Order: sequence, then C-alpha cells, then structure tokens
Amino acid sequence: MGPVSTPTPSLSWFVGGATALLLTTACAPADAPADPPGSLGQEREVQFTTGEDELHGTFTLPGPDAEGVPGALIISGSGPTDRDGNSDMRPAADTNLNFARLLADSGVATLRYDKLGSGETGLGDRDPEEPVEPESFDEQAAAAYELLVDQPEVDPERTLVLGHSEGALYALRMHELVPGSSPDVVLAAPPGERYLDIVDRQLTEQVRAAEAMGNLGEAEALTLLSDARAVRAALRADRPMPEETAPSLAGLYGPGNRETLAFLDELVPAELAADLPRGTSSLVLWGEQDAQISRKGVDELMTGFEDGGAGEDGSVERVDLPETGHIFREQDDDSTRPAVDEDRPFSPDVAPALESFIERAW
Repeated sequence: MGPVSTPTPSLSWFVGGATALLLTTACAPADAPADPPGSLGQEREVQFTTGEDELHGTFTLPGPDAEGVPGALIISGSGPTDRDGNSDMRPAADTNLNFARLLADSGVATLRYDKLGSGETGLGDRDPEEPVEPESFDEQAAAAYELLVDQPEVDPERTLVLGHSEGALYALRMHELVPGSSPDVVLAAPPGERYLDIVDRQLTEQVRAAEAMGNLGEAEALTLLSDARAVRAALRADRPMPEETAPSLAGLYGPGNRETLAFLDELVPAELAADLPRGTSSLVLWGEQDAQISRKGVDELMTGFEDGGAGEDGSVERVDLPETGHIFREQDDDSTRPAVDEDRPFSPDVAPALESFIERAW
C-alpha cells in the first residue's frame, strides 16, 4: 500500500488470510506508457483443482511449434495477486506478465495462475469472512507445478520456479511440496528475513514517515509500534494475543491472518536456501530501489547458499539491478516524483540476467 497518511492508517490488505507486504509509492519520471518487454508466443487458458478450489491460469509457449522446451512456473507475491502480478492496489504492475514475456523470448514456456482470492479464481464458494488455511497456498503452488510438468510441450528435466517477493518462499520449497522434483529457482525480490521482521520493518518505516509529516503524534507512533511488537512476540511464542492493541492493527493482526502470519514467519529464507537439492541452479534478482526488500535481507539470504544449497553441479548468482524497484520497473530515488506503474519501463537489466541464467542452468 502507499505511505501512511492518516492517524489511523490501513496498514495492509488481505483476502482469505493472505497478508500483503506493505507497498510504497513508485517514483520515476512519467511520460508515455512504457512498452512491455519481449513478446508472448502461443497462449492457452488452463484450470486445475486443489481441494474444493478451482484455479485459473495461463500457459504460454515461446512459439507455435515449440516442443521439448524448458518450463517455468511463476508464483506471485503476497496478497490477492493475479496471474499477471496485479492487484487492486497495483492494477498495472504486470510483474509476472513481464517475466513471462522475457522467458518466452529465451525459449522457455511458462505457467502463471490467479492465486486464491484473485483474478478469475476469486474465492469460489468460500466464505469471504473465513480465513484460508495457509497450507492451501502450498497446495496451489504444488498443483500448478505438476500441471506445468504435465504439459506435452515441456521438457520435465528442465524446469524452474520463479517466485516474486513472497512467492520466493514457495519456489525455495517446491522440492518439498512436490516430492521427487528438483526445479531450478529464480528468486525475484526474495525475502531474506523472517516474515514478521519484514512486516515490522516496513511498518516502522511508514509510521516514522507519518510522524515526520505530522500525521501521527509521537505518543501514537510509540503505542502503535509497541503494540505491533507485542503481537509479534505473542505469535512467535504461540501465546494469546494482547487484550488491547492499537485499532489500526486490527486488520494486520486480526484473527483471520494470525495463522498465516505464524506459518510464514516460521520459514527462514537462508535455511530454505541451504536445504535446496544438490545441483540446483539459482538466480537471485534484487532491485537497488526496492523499498520492501532490503539489501541486508538479501545479504542474509545469500548466506544460506554459502552454507549448503546447490552443491555439486549447481550454481547461484546474485544480480543487483540499479534504478529498479520491487516490481522490477525502473525507479529512481526521488520520492517527490510519483508515477503510475505503467509509465515506468520494466528494467532492461532483467533480460540479460535471465538469459545468462538459462544458458548456465541448461
């Protein structure tokens, strides 16, 4: 979401218990809408079922006569984010779509899907007031990967999972979610810290910004941050929630989100990286103007690859992209010049990084 601008801000947005990392305003000169990178080949709509949920997605081939090609599953970030990487908060981010275009240019077929609560999938017959068990998102990612591998044009020996933001946590665990699989991974703006630590950092930054602008008083800011950290401690210790907390935290730490928050917080990204199967090739992409994922966090993630990870015949490369934000569109560091997402080109530095990775992995 955008920067906090009122004394009682809406601190995050949720659908079915899925928490969205706090968003910041995109900044860059705004001229004409940017041309999309690459081109899409032949596309077809796909559906798959997990439990009682029917999910919808798009399978894309790099060309009409493609066969025996590598395949990539693209997994969205947090919150109700659709197959293209868009949400109500950022309807024109197109992060997943842009990655699909670049992968098609490199001869890779892709599958991207509307996660539960987004796009054509929606919530189906679920009660929108009831939380979604966090394991459902694991099941969706696993079923999507199996669907990708089952496509007749895809070479099952050459697959990867590209996870954006929170989606990287699923990419890192795909070998566990689908036993016997060992896809290579592309981690785009991946979390490097535990989930609740990231939420706390982003919350702190927004509260301090609101305080500096005069939208929050010092006492209100201290209470808000103190209450948030008390809730974080309770979640981690599996203790009852504090009886009273700041009203503006009700959405973020409400009953519908606690199970998902606790589930995600148990995932330590560096440990997941260290546990990757031997031979896994990995690419870590991070934009230097990413306001959600810090350099320190990515540094921490990389220690996992050093401690274990790919091992023999595997490799890991980290590429830091200058003047690039969280959704991999161009972004400078001047916060006084906001621009809508579609006016900012997708970073030109992503394509060569992906091409080099694909050549190395296969």
